[in-house]
Amino acid sequence: MHEMNEASEQLYRIRHSLSHVMAQAVLELRPGTTLGFGPPIADGFYYDFVLSAPITEEDFPEIEKKMKHIIKQRQEFTREELDKDAAFARLDAMGEPYKREYAEELFEKKSLDSLTFYTNGPFLDMCDGPHVENTRDLGKAGFKIRSVAGAYWRGNSDNQMMTRLYAWAFETRQELDAHVKAWKDAQARDHKKLGKELDLFVIDDEIGKGLPLWMPNGTVIRDELEKLAKELEFKAGYVRVATPHIAKTSLYYKTGHLPYYATHMYPFMELKETRETESGTEEEIRETYCLKPMNCPHHHKIFAARPRSYRDLPLRLAEYGDVYRFEDSGALSGLLRVRGMSMNDAHIYCTEDQIKDEFLAVMKMHQEVYDILGLHDYYFRFSTWDPEDPKGKQKYVDDPAAWEKSQQLVHEAMVESGAKFVIGKGEAAFYGPKIDVQFRTVTGREETASTNQLDFAVPARLDLEYVGPDNKMHRPYIIHRAPLGTHERFVAFLIEHYGGAFPTWLAPVQVRVVTVGERFDEYAEKVVQQLRNVFVRAERDKSSDTMGKKIRNAVTAKIPNILIVGEREAEEGTVTLRRYGQEAQRTMSAAEFEADVLKRIAARKDD
Repeated sequence: MHEMNEASEQLYRIRHSLSHVMAQAVLELRPGTTLGFGPPIADGFYYDFVLSAPITEEDFPEIEKKMKHIIKQRQEFTREELDKDAAFARLDAMGEPYKREYAEELFEKKSLDSLTFYTNGPFLDMCDGPHVENTRDLGKAGFKIRSVAGAYWRGNSDNQMMTRLYAWAFETRQELDAHVKAWKDAQARDHKKLGKELDLFVIDDEIGKGLPLWMPNGTVIRDELEKLAKELEFKAGYVRVATPHIAKTSLYYKTGHLPYYATHMYPFMELKETRETESGTEEEIRETYCLKPMNCPHHHKIFAARPRSYRDLPLRLAEYGDVYRFEDSGALSGLLRVRGMSMNDAHIYCTEDQIKDEFLAVMKMHQEVYDILGLHDYYFRFSTWDPEDPKGKQKYVDDPAAWEKSQQLVHEAMVESGAKFVIGKGEAAFYGPKIDVQFRTVTGREETASTNQLDFAVPARLDLEYVGPDNKMHRPYIIHRAPLGTHERFVAFLIEHYGGAFPTWLAPVQVRVVTVGERFDEYAEKVVQQLRNVFVRAERDKSSDTMGKKIRNAVTAKIPNILIVGEREAEEGTVTLRRYGQEAQRTMSAAEFEADVLKRIAARKDD
């Protein structure tokens, strides 16, 4: 068990003890059941069983009722330590084959002299503890069975499939209630759920796992984010480039990505063709290509495509480049973990004297993007190398002096920026230190959203050079940066952050016009067309539903601006505006609404 303070250790004891209480309840309700593991976890505990009869969600209240009955019995938790023979005899008597198997492994691989067992009432379990002294200590605890799932014994798909019961547990019922409410809110905001409801993206098995198809609504969000990035980058002096999706594998060996990154790349493609030589004979040419897992090597080749002078630097090359990474199928999750992604990539080629200013400008761009999007719950992690890592030469470029120098430059830039940051020792890229932006999402996860990296190694590998003021050749430094990360991950963040209710500038449908009756359709269509003429994403509800249902449908679809038109509006050239999340309605001229919505879109702000 990790070191804990007194409060967290007590919560650990409560959760661990409740897992035994739940196991006891299940054994009483499902005689003949055998046990797996039952540890505490971040928000409660779980226990694995091979059940004599199935358990479904309908059974949860009965199990919880039995647990409360056990707690009221004031059972003491007593600890017993048994040597090998006694432990095996005890497990055989208990009829617990999975516990027996694990005990054999512990004695064999860890050379233990004994194992500990805990008893509470009639329940006995092989367990390290610790536990509370008596079930009366659980009287004030709040617990609730959360879900039932399948889990292989020891996490191995070749083993027995068990039934895992998850439960929440906290020291008080008030803490439990608050956690359950937050969990339900998070579930309602889950990007996979909202992505389906709002028709943003789909993942189709015949296309492939982790390869999202962007629906028209989701594509709007991508386009708006890309437009934002292009505007900010244009003002900051970036130039845009475009590169192919594949390259020869030899390029990645030169950069150093291969062979270290091979496990995250799609299988290579070997191309064969026959060519005629100058002598008239034929020869077979074999070339190996790969789907690019990153854009950097392509951009480096653009830098190297013609001679560069110090007067050309800094050179800032930007591209929303599509890349492909073969993530493990078990790690794939909606848009957060994918195999095909479009990255807000750019590479800044600069001199050593320019590093700090460029790094600071990139950090400022990160913060500007987050302010526009209303993202504030994040911090910066300064990811450094670890010279003591036993895999150091395999994990990092072997140039200690360059590491120390580049890390000092990044550290100075971060201190000067005034941004708070923590040190992530051993988290650097193989070619240099980096700043990772760590977000705490509204659903409770912590994710790396974007990065800013300093590369001192690859320029030499690809022989990148520029002519300095001394007319000699010099190596540039490279800053790799992606303030908006990938479309996939950032859209997932934003779906959950906004709960699917996007601000007007980002919303797939910015305005929906609802008519009181069919005879006002012509006027409604005129309003829609005028808005579309100025590039506002407006549409008319063409259904035969009642006005009330049309409004409810627009609210369900989280349309930010609902315009209601009837007889008075058609006669006076007005519209009645109802904003999402607001009950108040306001009538204004169609021209006034147009000016207002254009102003909010241009400002990327609804307030």
